[in-house]
Amino acid sequence: MDNRQLGQNWLLLRGLAREPAHWGDFTGTLQAAFPHARITTLALPGTGEHHQQASPSSIGELCEFVRQQASLQGLLEQPVTFFALSLGAMVAWEWLQRYPQDCSGAALISTSFAGLSPFYHRLRWQSYGQIAAILRERDIYQREKKILQLVNNNRERDDLIAGQWADIHQQRPISPQTAYRQMLAAASYRPGKNKPGPPVLLINAQGDRLVSPKCSVAIAKKWQLPLKTHPWAGHDLTVDDGAWAVDALREWVGE
Repeated sequence: MDNRQLGQNWLLLRGLAREPAHWGDFTGTLQAAFPHARITTLALPGTGEHHQQASPSSIGELCEFVRQQASLQGLLEQPVTFFALSLGAMVAWEWLQRYPQDCSGAALISTSFAGLSPFYHRLRWQSYGQIAAILRERDIYQREKKILQLVNNNRERDDLIAGQWADIHQQRPISPQTAYRQMLAAASYRPGKNKPGPPVLLINAQGDRLVSPKCSVAIAKKWQLPLKTHPWAGHDLTVDDGAWAVDALREWVGE
């Protein structure tokens, strides 16, 4: 793949039980950093514009669905550069394996693979109590605030972002069935043995309390991939410090 196409056609994929609107103002920050690039966010089945659809329970099926959406939108006429978080990063990795001709590269945040990391790193045991409290919460705003306090470490905008996330849920609710099936897909995903052909950048955050940053380290060691680590951010790095993430992407792309 011609690396000069890296960073020209960004495709953003979100994580478990999240949709494109959860990127918030990050897409604008990314566009400002890459003013001539096309930036597209796609929703996984069961989320966003597809929130009424049933979600598959395998990463392979999620990959095929999103690739079909990308093809329908004409996004594959130029190789895509993935920027993908957590579950979305698993989908991007599978895409790199199945259709390397589609891709110029991928930057993968806060992800993990079965077979490389133990389950208590892939979902940190210290988070189990907070997850249980989230599942019990019936008030939408309070539930989203609890999610935010689990996946982020910057507390300055909690009320604002929790309100935005509650509005997203009111408009396009993600069902418990979708969340469960996405969890099954993530838990069972094994990445295969081959190193992707296109370049891959791994990104993790030292303050991730949901997925251990050791999971990204394990992937980096397995395939000798570059790894960038944020010193304090949580799992949802782009909400905590989107400017840092953009700087990491610019350095990777070579701008």
